[in-house]
Order: sequence, then structure tokens, then C-alpha cells
Amino acid sequence: MIFIKTLIAFFRDPEYRDLILTSLFILIMGMFAYHYLEGWSYVDSFYFSLITLTTVGYGDFSPQTTAGKLFTIFYIIVGIGLILSFMNTFFMYFQKHREKEKEIKV
Repeated sequence: MIFIKTLIAFFRDPEYRDLILTSLFILIMGMFAYHYLEGWSYVDSFYFSLITLTTVGYGDFSPQTTAGKLFTIFYIIVGIGLILSFMNTFFMYFQKHREKEKEIKV
């Protein structure tokens, strides 16, 4: 329930909304790039983009073309900062929410 409330609050705030939309844009950009460069399906391309940017990297997919490898280097450098910023912002929002709840209870 708090997750849904957080997403609604994020979309109401222009700063958070921009961060969410930029993160989605980066993921979709990666999806189309890998689909074009590697010939993967859109689902596989989106999956690879997501696990790459979150640094999970299961290893079940990897770029085989030189262009795909070069794009991955660029994609990680640009995207990891954005994704980490998104995660940090999300965490800070929850932290503030918890502090407000504690103040109300006291």
C-alpha cells in the first residue's frame, strides 16, 4: 500500500516525476538499442537493460557484436548514475515518511 502511495506522490512532484520518466526513457532507449544491435526480442532487450543498469548481471545474455559491446559500455556509464539516483531518491522518500510516522506516534 505504501508503495502505491509513494508512486502517486512521486508523480505529483515534478522533480520525482522527471526522475521516473528519465529512468524509463533510459531503459526503453536500451531496449531499442539492444533489439537493433543484437537482434534480441523486445522482452529480452528490456530484461538485459534492466539487469545491466541495476548491476545484477545474471550473465544469461551478453552482447556479441562490437557495436553492442561499445553501447553497453556507454549505457552503463550513463545509466548507472541515473538508476542509483532513482533508488536513492526512493529510499530517502521512505526514510522521511518513517520519520513523520514516528513523530506522529510520539
